[in-house]
Amino acid sequence: MTAKTVHVVITRQDGPFSEPYEEAFRVPWRPSMNVISALMEIRRNPVNQDGVETTPVQWESVCLEEVCGACSMLVNGKPRQACSTLIDSLEQPVRLAPLKTFPCERDLMVDRQRMFDALQKVKAWIEIDGTYDMGEGPRMPESERRWAYELSKCMTCGLCFEACPNVHDRSTFIGPAPLSQVRLFNTHPTGSMQANERLEAIMTEGGLTSCGNAANCAEVCPKEIPLTHSIAQLNKKATVYSFKRFFFQ
Repeated sequence: MTAKTVHVVITRQDGPFSEPYEEAFRVPWRPSMNVISALMEIRRNPVNQDGVETTPVQWESVCLEEVCGACSMLVNGKPRQACSTLIDSLEQPVRLAPLKTFPCERDLMVDRQRMFDALQKVKAWIEIDGTYDMGEGPRMPESERRWAYELSKCMTCGLCFEACPNVHDRSTFIGPAPLSQVRLFNTHPTGSMQANERLEAIMTEGGLTSCGNAANCAEVCPKEIPLTHSIAQLNKKATVYSFKRFFFQ
């Protein structure tokens, strides 16, 4: 009886400036196998389906439980998290490729610096100087805490960037996740002290007006974050802020 195998076709790239190419592998199947498990089999025995020894495939992963967001890639053409994508749920051959929105570093590894720069632009953090104990922070009303917690699940995986048609190499759009983080930090009692600065940041080029409302981002988000709802709420906040700025400054 022939052992069951998984047919994996990987789009590989030897370096940032190399041309991509495809390489196929056959790995032993086992129950409850995820994409990361298949990649680990290839790394353990880097021999392609033609029996030729090759270089181990490079990819990123840390937590292996859909928390860190590092293992984002295209799985059969769809942006997915490799750790939570089960092989048995996929059509074979399983085709793996790096995200196209970000520059490829090598094989399935990409440089997500664009996303981190966007988070820095909108000040997606709470400013405290850390020089003394400030005591317990202010409490959020439960009605706000519940939905804010959903926004805080963002793990900067970059899948929303990949799915968004407005994020590409000719666009300055900061992307869905950073916009959602603006709403999160502007809601926080301490973070709201910089609310106007964040609104100013998303009202410039590449901000709110660059969103085409395709809603692809919410569809692919592994954490089911209501990204489009956050963007709609930010549009309302930005409109009110722009009127106040015009009439009272």
